[in-house]
Amino acid sequence: MHWLDLSVLIIYVGLLIGFGFYRTKQSGKDPEEFLLAGRKLSLPGFVVTLVATWYGGILGIGENTYSYGIQTWFIFGLPYYIFAILFAFLIAGRINETKFISIPDQFHERFGKMAGVVSALYILFLASPAPYILSIGILLQFTTGLSFGLSLLMATGLSLSYIWLGGFKAVVRTDGLQFGFMFVGFLLLLIFSMKSSGPISKLVLPVSHLNITGGASIQYIVVWFFIALWTFVDPGFYQRCAAAKSPQTAKKGILISIGFWFIFDMLTLSTGLYAKALLTAGDPLFAYPRLGAVVLPPLAYGIFITGLLATIMSTIDSLGLISAITFGRDILWRIQSPTSTDKLKWNNESTIFVRKGLIITAFIALILAFSIPSVVKLWYGLGSILVPGLVLPFLLSFKNNRPKENILLMMVSPVLVSIFWTLLGKLLNGYPFGLEPFYPGILTSVLVYVIKVKN
Repeated sequence: MHWLDLSVLIIYVGLLIGFGFYRTKQSGKDPEEFLLAGRKLSLPGFVVTLVATWYGGILGIGENTYSYGIQTWFIFGLPYYIFAILFAFLIAGRINETKFISIPDQFHERFGKMAGVVSALYILFLASPAPYILSIGILLQFTTGLSFGLSLLMATGLSLSYIWLGGFKAVVRTDGLQFGFMFVGFLLLLIFSMKSSGPISKLVLPVSHLNITGGASIQYIVVWFFIALWTFVDPGFYQRCAAAKSPQTAKKGILISIGFWFIFDMLTLSTGLYAKALLTAGDPLFAYPRLGAVVLPPLAYGIFITGLLATIMSTIDSLGLISAITFGRDILWRIQSPTSTDKLKWNNESTIFVRKGLIITAFIALILAFSIPSVVKLWYGLGSILVPGLVLPFLLSFKNNRPKENILLMMVSPVLVSIFWTLLGKLLNGYPFGLEPFYPGILTSVLVYVIKVKN
């Protein structure tokens, strides 16, 4: 990296520390202040933090676009817009009105202690920052030449340090900075790619890259569409809706965020196609940084690489806090607390439990980061297995006549079926009847509801 590029990176780190630690002393005294910014999150803050948090797997997006073209938007873009719109109109305001802190908190109050703990275990896997810590370690190693282990420790330590003191307010403040870098960085990459090779319509690309399936089966595309149901149980969505200052802020915030996601998706899709057309064969995971190294001059390259880092780090700090809350409050504190009304203990010791959770989840995430081969594969595997066990019970938790007796069966059986189906596919070198694991899992959830709950 040129010294100008390194200067941008150093300035970003300085600003991040300043934003992260600004006025953090008061945040740890009030649980709702620490976890939900006092439930006073404004519309601009809501949009900035939701948009920035969504793209932690940016290297995986580049990998998939380089390998399969416009398919990326049809599996990682369009389905999520649809379910985010449904979430905005059907759920966002109701989350804000219920005044719960997290999805497991809502499960606990609606269905009982065991359901709360089980849902927390699922969320702990879904919200793990491990793949994003892996991504940033790889990126820092690629661009700066630092060792992989040192890159992981530096990025993780920086991303989680200000959470320790500032909680959710620190996340929102730093997301504002990261939001700006991610958009400016990819805009520069697109402009210089077009300057180097002309308009995107002139690119020579494989035919499959301009096909919505990218050479995959229609069933594969449809499974990704249903995995987008993940949106309904996304803990980041829930936390921001719970923190919003009003139900209307939550609803409007999601709808505005979809517009920004579309703009950013077009930037990442276009630059991914330029990477395919301009780069020689290499690791698709590095499609974006390799393209930047080819087309961007000094300073612009530094801004772009910083934008990539900001995109990933905005997800690490958010998911790090959610994982800490999930482990510290929704598992550790729930197990130790004999009754759901033991609020005094929580008010006095809330930050202690969350900080314990932060240490443990950071340690686990660092270990997992060394063993995860692909962000995209991890998304697909976890989504196929865990989402079927959460979606329907979560939607039922908003009903007045919610079932309690069979809710655990509805949560556990779909996950067991999906795991069994996945293992069977490995043994048989193909899934039975050609069905991906998500389908038998979600079907099991529906059947349990119809047979055991509704009757």
